[in-house]
Amino acid sequence: MSLIDKIAGTRRVVIDQITPSIDGGRNPFKRVVGDWVAFTAHAFADSHDLIQVELRIRKVDTKAWKVFPMATLGNDEFEVTYRTDSIGLFEFEVAGVIDHYGSWQEGFQKKHEEGIPLDLECRIGAELLEQAAKRANKKHATKLLEWAAHLADSTTDIEARINLAHSRHVAGIARIYPQRDWETTSTRSLMLIERELAAFSTWYEYFPRSCVYDGKTHGTFKDAAKQLPLIHKMGFNIVYLPPIHPVGREFRKGKNNTLTPTSEDVGSPWAVGAKEGGHKSILPALGRLEDFQHFLEEAEMRGMEVALDIAFQCAPDHPWVKKHPKWFRWRPDGSVQYAENPPKKYQDILPINFESDDWKNLWDELKSVFEYWIEQGVKVFRVDNPHTKSMEFWRWCILNIKIKHPEVIFLAEAFTRPKRKYYLAKSGFTQGYTYFTWRNTAAELRQYVEELTQGESKEYFWPNFWPNTPDILHADLQTGKRATFIGRYVLAATLSSNVGLYGPAYELLDHEPYPPAGSGLARGAVGAARLIPFAHGARIGEARLYGRQDRGPRRASWGGPLSPVDCPGS
Repeated sequence: MSLIDKIAGTRRVVIDQITPSIDGGRNPFKRVVGDWVAFTAHAFADSHDLIQVELRIRKVDTKAWKVFPMATLGNDEFEVTYRTDSIGLFEFEVAGVIDHYGSWQEGFQKKHEEGIPLDLECRIGAELLEQAAKRANKKHATKLLEWAAHLADSTTDIEARINLAHSRHVAGIARIYPQRDWETTSTRSLMLIERELAAFSTWYEYFPRSCVYDGKTHGTFKDAAKQLPLIHKMGFNIVYLPPIHPVGREFRKGKNNTLTPTSEDVGSPWAVGAKEGGHKSILPALGRLEDFQHFLEEAEMRGMEVALDIAFQCAPDHPWVKKHPKWFRWRPDGSVQYAENPPKKYQDILPINFESDDWKNLWDELKSVFEYWIEQGVKVFRVDNPHTKSMEFWRWCILNIKIKHPEVIFLAEAFTRPKRKYYLAKSGFTQGYTYFTWRNTAAELRQYVEELTQGESKEYFWPNFWPNTPDILHADLQTGKRATFIGRYVLAATLSSNVGLYGPAYELLDHEPYPPAGSGLARGAVGAARLIPFAHGARIGEARLYGRQDRGPRRASWGGPLSPVDCPGS
């Protein structure tokens, strides 16, 4: 259809400027269940006819609409306030139609006041009632026809006919049945209603494999579960685990990103996949599926949920590489292209080729990864580097998952440019990492929070403030003392309703960057937390609960996110 094709001339109502609406309705705005949403629309028609405007809302993939009449605000603006009562992906539209009976009644009243003879006007009104009767249900049709006959009867007392014409009761029923064939309907828009946890959450990240304090033993889900009571006591309601899948052996990295690992090095959890399986499998050293499900139950028993890290990338020995070679890029020498962001090189990680000819099967398989873990009981996902994957894939994947599983929460780990970050939020990501780490002065924080809370992005981007992550240690934390750690967490927790931290390192006030400051290797004001046993790859910076390697085993105090510990800077 051309943008300049003829539109049916009987559709005289114009609908414009619907709010809230994102990108003309293509992408959803967000609210929490129980919120009140004020919908407004500009609507008008030619001439002096009155119009009826209504809002229609339904869940995507359902048929029945909920209809809400919109009240006029004057100046061709209409409004209705809607209270969200269930979570899910919804679509809505605004419809407008000429109010023929209401327009006639308004004109009739004016002519009556002017003393104009009204017999003919009564007969015109009778015709409108007859037309409404043809569109009405049986009960209303009978009444409308009775009123039409009385209004059209010139032998009846004119005052009785005038009273009937003025009747609000008659008009109320007649206006239920306008000429819907002539109505104008807006483009449908999307609305995403989330559960409360989506907007009010506290995340605690830790590595299950680091939950044994001897510095040698690989931890399990059972070991990680022992920490849940203390994490719950600290007030966190989401426990976030880095990838739990088998770790690749080919080109495995050692400590501090070395290319010469020892036999004891366990590799980066983000190098997903090995002969034991891929994204739907569990690293055997962590336990079995039953152990993971028990971990979920232990968290749920304490009112917490478990977030899984989903990283759509593969180790060279991931089963997908052999089974679906088209999903990767191959170089002229026959080797597969590994991930790199010069000067950084990740030989142990292969990016997925979203320009593959087999992209449809690729999309289905990636979506099925989420669906598999949802079946196991996971409702929260942290997605690694989503901005390096197809943007349209995310919109299709997340919104379709939301239709069947509206309770699922997605956190986008996208430290990227603002427009890409915001588009991911528009595409369905529930929350997003932010630039909080790099906003340190009062002016910077004020400007940034005003942007998030007062700009258009407030309709779809829900920020999650993290003072640190396994691979981000801002200069303020590198040079600050205990008060700095306390201050940054307080700011994060009070400026955003979603907050998270990489827990053990923050509790230990781990402030020494890797590479060390002044080494010539560190870039900018960001470094990874100092690497210690079981920390593999500069992007991970995994801290052990027992403290730094150079200080020997020391059990951290888990009394709170900022427990006093014996370490420099405290």
